[in-house]
Amino acid sequence: MKSVGTYPSTRLRRNRKRDWTRRLVQENTLSPSDLIWPIFIRDGKNIKEPIKTMPGIYRYSLDKIEKLVEKAIEQKIPMIALFPNTPFYKKDNRGSEALNRNNLICKALRLIKKNYNEIGIMCDVALDPYTKHGHDGIINKSYVDNDATIKILVKQSLLQAEMGCDVIAPSDMMDGRIGEIRKALDKKDFKLVQILSYAVKYASNFYGPFRDAVGSNKLLKSNKKNYQMDYKNSKEALREVALDIKEGADFVMVKPGMPYLDIIKLIKDSFKIPVFAYQVSGEYSLIRKGIDDKIIDENAIVESLMSFKRAGASAIVTYFADEIAKKLR
Repeated sequence: MKSVGTYPSTRLRRNRKRDWTRRLVQENTLSPSDLIWPIFIRDGKNIKEPIKTMPGIYRYSLDKIEKLVEKAIEQKIPMIALFPNTPFYKKDNRGSEALNRNNLICKALRLIKKNYNEIGIMCDVALDPYTKHGHDGIINKSYVDNDATIKILVKQSLLQAEMGCDVIAPSDMMDGRIGEIRKALDKKDFKLVQILSYAVKYASNFYGPFRDAVGSNKLLKSNKKNYQMDYKNSKEALREVALDIKEGADFVMVKPGMPYLDIIKLIKDSFKIPVFAYQVSGEYSLIRKGIDDKIIDENAIVESLMSFKRAGASAIVTYFADEIAKKLR
């Protein structure tokens, strides 16, 4: 670094002396436009069901979805993400419910798109909410079969696109699925449906509360290390992203978020593609409990989200989205 001055002629604190000057020189900003709000949906009517491991987060029956969409639009949140809590009796070893035209996601898409076009809808493409074993794909001899799984993911993506999904978000980490999904979408004239690839998804210890929310936690008898990434690796992330860009991804996701800020920056510095971050359920619950127990101040929420912006994230999937959007406005 070139010389930037010396004390006492240079005093960096001068630019911090008042609020107005701090605002003038701030390097990053956070607004509702940076946020994606994940919402859990379930069967039933007039239900707002608490999730024990995610204080303040709920599973909603479909008749409550429209009010949430209206809230997101009012708060200028650009996109919501839908995640289903599928009843156990609808699950099987192949995740067949993922291809049911009347599953929770399809019903929600039809309901939302009937009345609201000014907000984006992102849908998860993976089989773990639909399988009895809790894995993201078809199991063959104790191993998740990559190519057999892709065939189902392609059908799931096409169904979601047909129902009105704006952003298909494969989170399964199967090799080659972005290219196959892109080809299938284009062939069926869904050329403008975007793909958000979970290109860099680590086999993390921070996912537990999410698995509770979608009902897969108790079903999962083993780990997902044969398809999700090893958290000891960083350069491997560059290969994953490079392949997915070549296959047609419009954006890429890094998941989890705060423990992987270095990965977000690495990807942002290496590729000219929007990079999203997922502040996952474990991150959310730790921060929320810290605030509720008065261990940390509630301003830690914005501080945590700003760390993603500093690292280079274009957008952040966060369970704090609706709460923080209101404050940011």
